[in-house]
Amino acid sequence: VAPTTPVCEVPSSAMTGTVVQMSCKETEGSPPSEYQWYKNGVALLEKTGTGSARAANISYTMNKKSGTLLFNTVTKNDTGEYFCEASNGIGLSQKCSVKRMQV
Repeated sequence: VAPTTPVCEVPSSAMTGTVVQMSCKETEGSPPSEYQWYKNGVALLEKTGTGSARAANISYTMNKKSGTLLFNTVTKNDTGEYFCEASNGIGLSQKCSVKRMQV
């Protein structure tokens, strides 16, 4: 079954230095969807715990299985427009509407 449009939860504002968790979920897809987050239209890299993620100055953890995007400490650099895409290899992938977070 192809995924339905996911529900994204993105806070509209966050204080610098706080923990922010965004979530993305859809329930129709079978097999279960994987989720990809985008910021300002660019796919976010999945942090794998290697040194390259640190070198790229990645301050978040993205879980493609659960759809969560977790920022340990947000900075002004994390301000932007976020959306998430659900896909399971069947039918078209589905995106939620873009939501802006101001830090």
